[in-house]
Amino acid sequence: MVKTIGNPLSWGAATLSDAGHALETVAVSIGSHDTELPEIRPLTLADIRMALRKGVDDFAHFRSDVMVMVLIYPAIGILLAFIAFQQNMLHLLFPMAAGFALIGPFVAIGLYELSRRRELGETAGWSQALSVLRPAVAGPVFSLGLYLIALYAIWLVAAAWIYRITLGPDLPGTLRDLATAVLTTPEGYAMMTLGLAVGLVFALLALITGLISFPMLIDRRVGLPVAVATSFRLAWQNPRVVGFWGLTVAAILIVASIPVFLGLILALPILGHATWHLYRSAIRFRD
Repeated sequence: MVKTIGNPLSWGAATLSDAGHALETVAVSIGSHDTELPEIRPLTLADIRMALRKGVDDFAHFRSDVMVMVLIYPAIGILLAFIAFQQNMLHLLFPMAAGFALIGPFVAIGLYELSRRRELGETAGWSQALSVLRPAVAGPVFSLGLYLIALYAIWLVAAAWIYRITLGPDLPGTLRDLATAVLTTPEGYAMMTLGLAVGLVFALLALITGLISFPMLIDRRVGLPVAVATSFRLAWQNPRVVGFWGLTVAAILIVASIPVFLGLILALPILGHATWHLYRSAIRFRD
């Protein structure tokens, strides 16, 4: 059959219709039709060791595909450092770097998909990882991602306020001036104490909310309320192990950020894959 060029109006109407159906799917997928939470099993420190071991194994398996995906992470870190130096925001350099962990669960969604596909024996590569954001998944994933991004933005505002009431209002001229003020003055000690306390609150909010929410949303069409509620319940029932997992993640990211953020090329994919395996260890669906 000879193909002809369709009427532009009919083509446009069909395109808008397809877009409308996609948006409808995105909107519907955010909610949870089934309010029953999955079974949550007790976690031990052995589960964390197992998750990290499997995370390393997945990273070794997907090494070339993962490298394509994660090179952007140190680039973002270097860009944040550049902005801090150029825009007289040296006092926010550490909060920027430390707060990057708040959005880590969101930027690792492609890694969860790679681990999921490998577990099922399916074809897995960076192209499949990028295709994870189909309409049924994109709605809840991006909604939760926007929450973490907002949390990161609020943390930076809080960090700027903490600096102002302790070492401010004058801004440091050099990184050496900032380090001297922070490490040798009572005001600097007060800033570190208050900053760590407030930062801990933000870190706990991000940890509890995104602990296993993103992997669950990619694995099952459970909707955002069920995914977040399950993540909270998991943290409530396993506070010691979840706290240790949060400290482990923070320590790995701090060490990885020291060499000009380049260590994130290794740390982020390993932690992303490990998060998937921690989710699989913690959750049991009844169907």
